[in-house]
Amino acid sequence: MVQDNRSQVRRVLVITLFLNLFVMGLKAVVGIITGSLSLQADALHSVTDSANNILGLIANHLSSPQPDRRHPYGHQKYEGVAALGIAAFLGIACFEILQGAIERIWHGGQEVRVSGGQLWILLIVLGVNIFVAFYERRVGKRLNSPILVADAYHTMSDVWVTITVLGGLIGIWQAKQLNLPQLQWLDVILAFPVAFLVFGSGWQVLRTNLPWLVDAMAIAPEAIHEVVMGVPGVLNCHNIASRGLLGRQVFIEMHLVVNTPDVETSHQITEMVEAKLKDCFHPVRVVIHVEPSDYQSSEISFGSENS
Repeated sequence: MVQDNRSQVRRVLVITLFLNLFVMGLKAVVGIITGSLSLQADALHSVTDSANNILGLIANHLSSPQPDRRHPYGHQKYEGVAALGIAAFLGIACFEILQGAIERIWHGGQEVRVSGGQLWILLIVLGVNIFVAFYERRVGKRLNSPILVADAYHTMSDVWVTITVLGGLIGIWQAKQLNLPQLQWLDVILAFPVAFLVFGSGWQVLRTNLPWLVDAMAIAPEAIHEVVMGVPGVLNCHNIASRGLLGRQVFIEMHLVVNTPDVETSHQITEMVEAKLKDCFHPVRVVIHVEPSDYQSSEISFGSENS
């Protein structure tokens, strides 16, 4: 039986939603007051943080691991779909940041003015972001929640974005004292690495969740074959297929040749195979097709390595 940990995931998402709204408000206010393009872009990034939490809460409500008549394999892929939504939000944020930076270079803009007090506010923002990122990642790993882990990656990108923006604003703050007006360009220049950091986080989320959604192999068929062949009475195991997410829910199918013509004994052997696979790859659901004892096949799985 797959554990339903949605209530714990939901609690984390609600906590981080309120923290992200707080962070977003501070960044937006300071960004408007100072006229900082990079900080306004960072605030936009934080808007996606809050939107992701809301998206995660919706997916959490829908993603029951328990099967029903209409969804015999459960509903957990809703979390993977929500994680792809996070990747899409990150892509939009990246585009908006780059567009704003190019427009500032092309058309110019207002001078950025920042005070020491505003920098202290951004340090508070940074501390909140670091807490959220590590909190979500720790709980997400413990609960095997793709949506929490994906959102933690998003928030971690926000940490690096804020550090980058903060460094640029400190340089601008010192521009007059150092008599270096060129430091005003730091705000626009740093908007570009901010955009690429955001893009990198989106790519990581996409790379993690897409294989699960397109039913890529979850467990190497050779590993399953080795486990099954260790069960007494098994002569051959072939046409092995697996899908799902290892550690969360895996579905395994195979054809099995057993050393008995007796149906009852064949059933007992398949029960032992299922128990062995559950011990090794829990949680897992196994479907086994038993074939005659004289059946021969050298195909462990489907196609070649490059298929």
